[in-house]
Amino acid sequence: MKRFVLMTLVVASLVVGTVAAAPALAQAPVPVAAATSLTEDEADALAFMREEEKLAHDVYVTLYDKWGLPVFKNISAAEQTHSDAVKRLLDRYGVEDPAAGNAVGEFTNPTLQSLYDQLVAQGSLSITDALKVGAAIEEIDILDLQERIAQTDKADITRVYSNLLKGSENHLRAFVSNLEARGETYAPQYLSQAAYDEIIASSNASGNAGARGRNGTRGR
Repeated sequence: MKRFVLMTLVVASLVVGTVAAAPALAQAPVPVAAATSLTEDEADALAFMREEEKLAHDVYVTLYDKWGLPVFKNISAAEQTHSDAVKRLLDRYGVEDPAAGNAVGEFTNPTLQSLYDQLVAQGSLSITDALKVGAAIEEIDILDLQERIAQTDKADITRVYSNLLKGSENHLRAFVSNLEARGETYAPQYLSQAAYDEIIASSNASGNAGARGRNGTRGR
């Protein structure tokens, strides 16, 4: 079952909070795929992940325009890298790109379109609401990517998803550290407490362009 059903619930449980700069994950070279076709589930997953990464990028770009916080600009750059990595897989396997021709805030998937509108509305209420939206997006991305990794045996797809997963974990840690810096305590909304605690206790993945440590102090 596609995790986007979960994503539609995000706005209902958002609570006030604040977030910080996210280090951009440097994408490792992806091995050339063997001449093989994708299953329907694999193709659908790639198409969905392309727009889901675009959603994160577009929300952060829009909230940066609203609030002018560097954190949103920094994270949006990482999300663009993520979306581009999925686009390369779509091209490699001949899967139609659902994001082709769509501007910021425009989505082919109607569920993601509605979610984008809801997230931006929530994030426009206050800076703390905006930053809490970012934390929730990263939690959902982590869950989605874990599910997608389990659904494929293609080495190139697994590698891209794994890289994106590391990036989302880095982003979540940066968001949480900024919440703490602002006197806010963040409680996981979608991850289990145990999974959340494990991520927060871990160090940032290596190879992050422009990162300055776990707290993401560059973009506060």
